[in-house]
Amino acid sequence: QVQLGESGGGLVQPGGSLRLSCAASGRIFSINDMGWYRQAPGEQRELVATITRSGNTNYANAVRGRFTISRDNAKKTMYLQMNSLKPEDTAVYYCNADVSSFSSGYNFANYWGQGTQVTVSS
Repeated sequence: QVQLGESGGGLVQPGGSLRLSCAASGRIFSINDMGWYRQAPGEQRELVATITRSGNTNYANAVRGRFTISRDNAKKTMYLQMNSLKPEDTAVYYCNADVSSFSSGYNFANYWGQGTQVTVSS
């Protein structure tokens, strides 16, 4: 069974930085697109950033220039470096990935992590 595990969330002051990680585990054959999404209280889940297997990236306007998405294919891990954090970045951050695995019969299936809380407050 494929699992995505996020880590690195926490409480940070405005202007501070955090680095989130998302590690994929299970009998994985390949991972295509990966992405970070976030959901603030009372709001819908929204795209933060995505990255293809070859490293092409896309960012939401609200985070462009402050956040950097990256991945290490050998480690099956994705990262989100968040700088110049603002209170409006407060949300649960979710990892998402298209994964080909033994459990999916080597077809690509979409998976979500459980989420990690990021709180930006003084």
